[in-house]
Amino acid sequence: MTEPATELPAQASHTAADTAAASGLTGLHAQVLDQIGLAICGGSLTEGQVLYIDDLVDRYGVSRSVVREVLRVLSSMGLVASRRRIGTIIQPSSAWNVYDPQVIRWRLASDGRLGQLRSITELRGAVEPEAARLAAERATPDHAGDLVALAGRMWAAAQGEDESAFLALDIEFHRLVLASSGNEMFLKLNELVAEVLTGRHHYGLMPHHPHEEALQLHADVAAAIQRHDGDRARAAMLRIMEQAMDEMKALWEQADDQPAS
Repeated sequence: MTEPATELPAQASHTAADTAAASGLTGLHAQVLDQIGLAICGGSLTEGQVLYIDDLVDRYGVSRSVVREVLRVLSSMGLVASRRRIGTIIQPSSAWNVYDPQVIRWRLASDGRLGQLRSITELRGAVEPEAARLAAERATPDHAGDLVALAGRMWAAAQGEDESAFLALDIEFHRLVLASSGNEMFLKLNELVAEVLTGRHHYGLMPHHPHEEALQLHADVAAAIQRHDGDRARAAMLRIMEQAMDEMKALWEQADDQPAS
């Protein structure tokens, strides 16, 4: 027998503006969506619990139409499902659309942050080296030149200790590699890459000063793509992914060693 929802967090740990950008909702809709979504992804609301419209109306002081729209969006993400004569039920994580940028953002904001980082980093390691190899075959001269320029600007941002600029350049570099692969499915992974890089930066899980080897490897990827050298482009990107895994490994092992609560 399912249990009704009990307590919801009063505030989410990131802004409703982020949710509005990802979901298309604004104002009260985005605020309520953000709080319920974070509660589900963070485990405050658990699989099998029931959300009742009247309870949510009272909890958030919003109209039934706002609640219905929020539940519709959560349903589209796979977080909840409506059942006749029961209500809206929290779904198991296996049903979630784990590629949805907002779901990723909520998971990064939860205690399950390291598990989310692990999943996406492993996915990147499987995809981005191959994307770099394909980019060496398919990138236009303009895109190849842009990658070389981006790698140079990353060096400058790192030397100037401009972390915000470096993050933006890093995201754009990886987006352009995925785009230059000519594979539209690879390109769609750009949003996941952007979320994980942003999340690592936001939660202090990136090196404060980018390693020179990592900067050089980005330059190597760009140069190899410009020279149409697929093997070198793949090898350099693979090393970037291995570095990312190495940076996270100690955190993952530390989390694995924690006793269960």
